[in-house]
Amino acid sequence: MGSRLLSVRASRVRGVPDRRKRATIREVAQATGLSPAAVSYALRGIQTSEETQERVRAAAEALGYEAHPIARALASGRTGQVGLLCGSLEDYWQQSLAVGIGRALLARDRYALIVDAGGDPERELALARRLRDQRVDGLIVQPLDPAAALWPELADTIPVVSIGDALRGGQAQGEVVFDNRRGVTLALEHLRDLGHQRLTVFTPTRASTPDRPADVHVNAEAERLGLRVDVVVVPQSLAESTEVAVRVLGGPNRPSAVFCFADSIAYGVYAATRELGLDVPGDVAVCGYDDHPMSALLTPPLTSVDWDIEGIVHAAVRLVVDVIDGKPRKRRVVREPTLRVRASTGSAD
Repeated sequence: MGSRLLSVRASRVRGVPDRRKRATIREVAQATGLSPAAVSYALRGIQTSEETQERVRAAAEALGYEAHPIARALASGRTGQVGLLCGSLEDYWQQSLAVGIGRALLARDRYALIVDAGGDPERELALARRLRDQRVDGLIVQPLDPAAALWPELADTIPVVSIGDALRGGQAQGEVVFDNRRGVTLALEHLRDLGHQRLTVFTPTRASTPDRPADVHVNAEAERLGLRVDVVVVPQSLAESTEVAVRVLGGPNRPSAVFCFADSIAYGVYAATRELGLDVPGDVAVCGYDDHPMSALLTPPLTSVDWDIEGIVHAAVRLVVDVIDGKPRKRRVVREPTLRVRASTGSAD
């Protein structure tokens, strides 16, 4: 076996073109001394030891074996695809999340089928149904409407992992949830301690989904801290968030601080302050909520709540792959926030 693998590698090193047809699973079996069925299991990462799987993959690579995707799907009942349903890819943090999840799935021999709900809860549900009908092996979703009645039904048919908020019914096979109460508390206490009493909160949550946990916590924590808070719905595109921020900050009752439930919305606030000739943080303090890498590069750098995007990616991909492979472990992962205090928040006048 070893000499055969070495000869294949050697021919490639010498630059000799390999004119053979695509290697078959039987040839991989012959090279490893295993049955074709065992090779098939090993290539799919099931019913075999990790040592056997590594040996089979090494032989398959050396022989140039590639499983035909359609044949593999028919044999295994799997497509190798995991749906990734994004609430809005106009949000830069969600763009980074999608890139990270796509790469992490590829490293696990899966492919991300990424779709964008565009901030529309109805479109989100329609796309979730479509992904199910396309027979993805699993679904990762950062839900716009975690209370929708569809989620328990969907979780009965495919593995579902939610990011951010738990889904209605508690039947999702995995959850990477944010401790939103703690995140909101960190931001509001920080602004309160700086002397801010009248705040505006910019949220992408629509009136049709009023029960998202982070928004609920804002009202409760503001009351506890004695803050006056106005909650304003803001689209996540830069142009639209800038337009809303100009209207709010250009009015007669300008707040002394703005807390944004997405850093991408905070970027619109920055653009509005430049248009209005306002200073950050002198005229208005600004705080974000997801600490996108670009936020530290702004002038001034943006104070934001950090949820550790790399940890989120790792946890979500591990959960969905484990469920797909029939070996689920920890079902619920809670992400704890850290407030990254930067120069965009200063003392109130």
